[in-house]
Amino acid sequence: MAPTVADSGAAKQAELLKQDGNICFKKDRFGAAIDAYTEAITLCPNVPIYWTNRALCHLKRNDWIKVEEDCRRAIQLDHSSVKAHYMLGLALLQRQEYGEGVKELEKALDLGRGANPKSYIVEEIWQELAKARYLEWEHESTKRSWDLQNLKEACETALKEKHLRDSSQTEGFIDEILSSSEQLEALGKVFKKAAEADTPTEVPDYLCCKITLDIFRDPVITPSGFTYERAVIIDHIHKVGQFDPITREPLYQSQLVPNLAIKEAVQAFLEQHGWAYRVD
Repeated sequence: MAPTVADSGAAKQAELLKQDGNICFKKDRFGAAIDAYTEAITLCPNVPIYWTNRALCHLKRNDWIKVEEDCRRAIQLDHSSVKAHYMLGLALLQRQEYGEGVKELEKALDLGRGANPKSYIVEEIWQELAKARYLEWEHESTKRSWDLQNLKEACETALKEKHLRDSSQTEGFIDEILSSSEQLEALGKVFKKAAEADTPTEVPDYLCCKITLDIFRDPVITPSGFTYERAVIIDHIHKVGQFDPITREPLYQSQLVPNLAIKEAVQAFLEQHGWAYRVD
């Protein structure tokens, strides 16, 4: 069915209201911007950008409940909205729903990379995702550390009590003391090994970009066999020249291929060592 004159008029009016909202937003007049976007939504409720624009205003005012509401509505209208998934992720993190928040940020990152891997929002999303992953790891790591320490102390106490009972009933007290000391030392080694995954070390070189020296996010491989961070090597090609920075051989953006093996290795490493998400 063709749009009616009334529908067309409402759409034009809604666009004018969106423009008014944008002007107010740039002037940090977030309340006025919200009013303009709300009027636009009233006229045309099925336009996702009106919802995400209003959500951004709510975000600026730290009104996270309304951010979540508007983003969920925008996603219903457009499942591929990068900004909606991104801001929804941030809102969920504010409620300390790390698992769901991270999922939304990952969705936003995948959509953003598909649309424009060099855009500012892709880097911004990665930074927020890394912080969220690090906070998630820190929260879980702290709990594991406490649990391990409590278990270690309980085991040490039980072991000492056992040896005290045994030593009072048997001869060779010196041998018992030595045996107790050795067992306590072995116990300490076991718990030290258990804590290694939560102890920050160095990220292996093969998981890091040779230009930035940071852990890979979106690795691509060149015809010469070297792997780089996608956004970084694209930036090099555009600003420095169309050549591989290591081999100096000709290199064009169309020749870059996702290095899925390295990407999977990075993901596996990060899952085991959440501290590597830390962004300085």
